[in-house]
Amino acid sequence: MASSLSHISEELADIDGQISDILRALSNGFQKLEKIKDANRQSRQLEELTEKMRECKRLIKEFDREVKELEGQNDSSAAKMLNEKKQSMIKELNHYVALKKQHSATLENNKRVDLFEGPGEGHGEENVLLASSMTNQELINRGNQMMDETDQAIDRAKKVVQDTVAVGTETAAALKAQTEQMSRVVNELDSIHFSIKKASKLVKEIGRQVATDRCIMALLFLIVIGVIAIIIVKLVHPNNKDIRDIPGLAPPAQSRRLLWHPQLK
Repeated sequence: MASSLSHISEELADIDGQISDILRALSNGFQKLEKIKDANRQSRQLEELTEKMRECKRLIKEFDREVKELEGQNDSSAAKMLNEKKQSMIKELNHYVALKKQHSATLENNKRVDLFEGPGEGHGEENVLLASSMTNQELINRGNQMMDETDQAIDRAKKVVQDTVAVGTETAAALKAQTEQMSRVVNELDSIHFSIKKASKLVKEIGRQVATDRCIMALLFLIVIGVIAIIIVKLVHPNNKDIRDIPGLAPPAQSRRLLWHPQLK
């Protein structure tokens, strides 16, 4: 059929091939679904098959649009063949849609039965008791047993809640302790920063004082050197007039004559 469609349109042949692949996958999928016993796996399988059916429906619509576009180019026999092909696709897809509805209904009924039976029931013949065949005392005992099981489940839930609250309390306490520790660390860092800043200022002051002391020492050293140089010069040249006014180094002053003298009158 695909080869005959390729003579009419390559696009029609491609769409027909895709639809055939999907219909084949649907057939294999429903055969696989019959062998699955787990309800959850059946639900997942039905979802996958439903998605394939949606894709198949879209391709059939695309096939129909392409056929309508080629109506004027094909003869009556080709048009009849394309129409029969489309109807065959639709019929087969509707068959799988009906199967999907049937399996969905069966799965829904099984879920309802499981809800009424409760966990662990309906799997062994000796564990299945019909309410109509049970005496009043058996019904009361069964009700008391279910209430006990419910109480136990509630107690377990309460324990889980208490454990969760305890863990939350411990976590909150640990976070509070860590926050306080971080605050102390921040305060210590601030103190260290202040101490470093104060030490830097003290080092600068000490540096300035040392520089001042060095300047004074250098000045005193220059003065001493100058005095030593003058002494050496005086010893070498005792009559040097340039150093006669230095105390202790200049020669003794000659007696000066006063301007006023009794003999000058």
